[in-house]
This record gives sequence, structure tokens and C-alpha cells, in this order.
Amino acid sequence: MTPVSTYTPDSGDSTFDVESYDLDLTYRVRTNRLEGRALLNAVAALPTDRVRLDLVGLRAVTVRVDGDAVAFRQDARVLHVTLPMRLAPGERFSIEVSYAGSPRPRRSRWGTLGWEELADGALVAAQPIGAPTWFPCNDRPDDRATYRVTLASESPYLPLATGVPVAEGRRGRLVARTFELRVPTATYLVAAHVGRFETTRVEIPGVAAELVHPPHLAGGAARAFASLPRMIAVFEELFGPYPQERCTMVVTPDVLEIPLEAQGMALFGANHLDPSFERLIAHELAHQWVGNSVGLGDWSDIWLNEGFACYAEWLWSERSGGLTADAHAAVHWERVGAEPADLILSDPGPDEMFDDRVYKRGALTLH
Repeated sequence: MTPVSTYTPDSGDSTFDVESYDLDLTYRVRTNRLEGRALLNAVAALPTDRVRLDLVGLRAVTVRVDGDAVAFRQDARVLHVTLPMRLAPGERFSIEVSYAGSPRPRRSRWGTLGWEELADGALVAAQPIGAPTWFPCNDRPDDRATYRVTLASESPYLPLATGVPVAEGRRGRLVARTFELRVPTATYLVAAHVGRFETTRVEIPGVAAELVHPPHLAGGAARAFASLPRMIAVFEELFGPYPQERCTMVVTPDVLEIPLEAQGMALFGANHLDPSFERLIAHELAHQWVGNSVGLGDWSDIWLNEGFACYAEWLWSERSGGLTADAHAAVHWERVGAEPADLILSDPGPDEMFDDRVYKRGALTLH
């Protein structure tokens, strides 16, 4: 099989595309135990009689294709599935995988990625190859699908996933919530978080917006995100109508190194509630237009995601009474000029794809 991307050559399968995922998950916080069933509706892109699904740290129990049990083999990173027939391009099929285990982040050249157990809950940080730590998938940035995710966990924990909440109920002592993502979404932009959260609605014309936070951080979250309505209004003027079905800003009680965006959602640490981090809110929000609504075909083009989001920080600064975009550009032009000129912006290489020069040179290119 030809690698899907030289940046992530061990991820994804180019022989098929997924059209939709239906995930039914149960997560027990106290034991860090995840049990899941994933139904993938897919279409063959090339002639094939076998496919590979990315799955890391969790064990497949059964695999069915179009309802029938099939042979499979699993190694450390991939679930190899033998199809009962050879498929021609354009033929549709479904794969259902039952799986379980103790989810944990995977190690990569970009650090640890994926499902992370917290002191009192869990979060997902998937970019770029963390999605397989919690569900079997075709982990390619260009393979966008719709999602239905049901996540159950013990009360008083609130299960949260990307998408629009469509159902809530109980499974014995567990709280189960179902979310639908009807916008085609890359695997790395699907997230799940579990914590002792409460939800505060944010009034924004035409946008379903909310803050999700621990009760004791309600005041800090309200102050930190007070500019969110104005920020969305500015970006709608600059980039067009808010392109997602929902705007959910999640605050975890934990300290995070950086915020993390997902489709229609962003996750912030308790340390990001200080006013000095308002630019990061602008950055993650801007990704809903560029990076999420408009997305990558290949990781070599990462500057398009990050350059636009970084430039949006400068535009928000100008519109909110801070430094102008031109002033920001002048500062970073000087800083970038003092750094080695050994990075090609349009193809930085996998080791440098998240280098700060990609962000700042991308923003300078746009300016």
C-alpha cells in the first residue's frame, strides 16, 4: 500500500474512504476502562480485499463486515481486516468493531497524543495521530466523515463529545449522552472529554454557544470568555458566517501546556483563564473557519491551518483596541529574521510541522 502521507506514513489506508462513524462508548473513570463498538460505513477507493484500521492501545474483540464475522489480525498500531469479497472502486461496505481496554496516549515524535487519563476525568488531544487511541478509524486528514458518538460514564461525571447533543439517558448508574457531527470532519478533530462539568449558555446571535467548566471555575471562565460574542462577530465579518453547528468552549481543572481545538469545540486548561491568554481563544476560535471548516489534504500544508489562526490573533488584537496587525507583523518579522532560514513553509517536514516559525511565517505570508 502506498503511504497516505510521508508525514504520517504508518497512519491511514488509501484503499477506502469512511462516510460515517457510529461510536457507542462506555468509559469508567475510576478504573480507566473503555469499552466500545464502532460502526464504519465506507466506500472502496481502489480494488481491495482487505483494509487496515488504525487502533492503538485497545484490543479488538470481534470484527464484522456487512454484518458477518470476519478474520482479523492486530498489531501495535493497526487492525488488519480481511474482507469476505474483493471490492471494486465505488462499492460500499460496513465494518463493525467491538473493542476494549485501558486507553492511554500514544508516543510520537510530537509528544504523547490521544486519550489522556486525568486526575479526575479524561480528555482527548488527537492532533495529528491520536484518534486511534479511542476508536478504530482511517486516520487520514483528508478522509472526512460524519459522526454519531454515544458516550456513557459514571455520575457525577459529564460525558462530552464534539457535535450537537441529541439524546441523554441512563444506563444503570451511568449517564449516557449522544452527539451528532453532521459536518464532514477529520478524525483528529473529533474529541471526547469526561469531567465534573456544568454548562453555561452564551448568548450569541445565530450561534449555539456554551461554556463547559467545573463549577468552581464558573466565574473565571465567564470572565475569560466574555469577549467570545464580539470575537465571533469580528471573525464573521472577516471570514464569513460561523461555519460549525456549535461553539463549545471547554475548561478543564487541569493545567494544559496549550489549548486544543476540535470540530466546533476547543479545550482550555485552568491556567488559560488569565486575560493574557485571550489571544489563544482567538486562535482556537479562528480554527473553526480555517483548519476545521476548510481543512488539510496533507499535513505538509499545516501552515494554512496555523498561519491563518495566528494571523487571526493579530486581527483580533487590532479590532479589540490592542496592537495593530501591522505592528504584530513588524515584531515577528524581526524575530523570524533572526532565526535560521532552513524551513520551507509549504513543506516543513514532520519534525518541524508544529515549529513556531510555521505559525508566525504563515501569518506574515498572509499579512
